[in-house]
Amino acid sequence: MNSPRWVIHPILIFLLSIAALGLSLFLYIYWYMEANIGLRSVIERFNLDRDQVLASQTWMVILVLSLLVGIILMGIFGIFVYGQKTLQLYRLQNNFINSFTHELKTPVTSLKLFLQTFSKHELARADQLKYIQFMISDVTRLTENINRILNLARIESKSYANEFVDTDLITAMNLFMDNNKHLFQNGNIRIHPPEGELPTVRVNLPLFDMMLMNLLTNAVKYNNSPQPTVDVGFEIYPRKLIIRFADNGIGIEKKELRKIFRKFYQVGRAEDMSAKGSGLGLYLVQSIARIHKWKVEAHSQGIGKGSTFSFTLPVNAKIET
Repeated sequence: MNSPRWVIHPILIFLLSIAALGLSLFLYIYWYMEANIGLRSVIERFNLDRDQVLASQTWMVILVLSLLVGIILMGIFGIFVYGQKTLQLYRLQNNFINSFTHELKTPVTSLKLFLQTFSKHELARADQLKYIQFMISDVTRLTENINRILNLARIESKSYANEFVDTDLITAMNLFMDNNKHLFQNGNIRIHPPEGELPTVRVNLPLFDMMLMNLLTNAVKYNNSPQPTVDVGFEIYPRKLIIRFADNGIGIEKKELRKIFRKFYQVGRAEDMSAKGSGLGLYLVQSIARIHKWKVEAHSQGIGKGSTFSFTLPVNAKIET
């Protein structure tokens, strides 16, 4: 018979441990003081030498004991925090495994179905082309997920190419869009040049393209509008440059804004298998921003009100290569 969940909850165990330790300290001090009072009465009654019976460092003993107990409490608290973080990481990884397995299984199953259809039936050319487009879409979905895992491994192992070059960001973005326009056919991605002259920025172009890929595919994927739209704007300041990616997507709850950049994190419960993605896209975005010494923040007014991702770039930041 399984015990109720509240009986074995780590927070309950932690609180009981603290209470037991505190009670032990209280009882020990209480017993120590009572014993001293009893010994004092015996000394006064039989006129004994006080220094031979009582230690003169009574309060010192209590102070040292209290410090030791404090250290023990800090150790218990540290173990508790570490355990909670480990448990949270385990849940996130379990969520990632479940979601990523779903992300791989769905297109594979779809591809198998289409291939079986081709092998068993004679199809008209129009139907063949329709099914081929579905298969290309499934392959693209598989490729995106596999690339996220490979990119994560490259970034965390720091095996990316350490080549940072002075780059015109608008030119780089336009080139990225030209090379990947087939991925955003249903979306409207608009790049708005600033009024003033845009300073060049030292950028690792492969990583920059990877960041744009994850950011823009998320904006199009998590979008219920007839035409997903992303507006890219620039704000120029004396010592910094701000780039904003504003979309008309599904939005983000304010309580989730600080969590969405965590590795494997997905909005919603782990058992919700209808969730899209692998929980790596925005983690990669933040990791790449940190490599460039940029700061990224997410903003949203809530569900259904779109999202804005802001990047703050120090104009003269020194990149460690």
